[in-house]
Amino acid sequence: MNLSPLNERFVLHFGEMGSRWGVNRTVGQIYALLFISPKPLNADDIVEQLGMSRSNVSMGMKELQSWRLVKLVHLPGDRRDYFEAPKDVWDIFRTLAEEKRRREIAPTLTLLRDALLETPANEEERHAQARMREMHELIEMSNSWFDEIHRLSPETLEGLMKLGAKVQKVLGFADKLRGKDE
Repeated sequence: MNLSPLNERFVLHFGEMGSRWGVNRTVGQIYALLFISPKPLNADDIVEQLGMSRSNVSMGMKELQSWRLVKLVHLPGDRRDYFEAPKDVWDIFRTLAEEKRRREIAPTLTLLRDALLETPANEEERHAQARMREMHELIEMSNSWFDEIHRLSPETLEGLMKLGAKVQKVLGFADKLRGKDE
């Protein structure tokens, strides 16, 4: 790698974490490099800085584009394709959450909806459907919550996240108030 020690540690870490996040090491490293780069990079820049093959970089860029985590940029007077990561970390967070939902949650909801439409053949299937219904309701509730959170401005979302456990205290207070009314 042709990076400073700090940048190399960051890029290597993202490569290691990539497999835990559903992408390979190469994709994680490319993304980390684009994320910390002060300027858009072309494939040759990435090959040079990371010491990867051109084909690995090309495939990694396609993967990152499919995740909508990089933007294609053209520089005046240069015919090459340049890439950059979105500047706003909240945009990155939202994009990742949307893509995870589209790739992982949506297919599960489809399966659950289809399974819940079937007529159970026996008690075992009735029990299984009851459990699936619970899962479906939880995922749907989470999806609705995600939609509401997604509509918040980054400033409001940041404030909400900073509240942390204080939200639980407010909700606990609300539960106590409801208990007095009942």
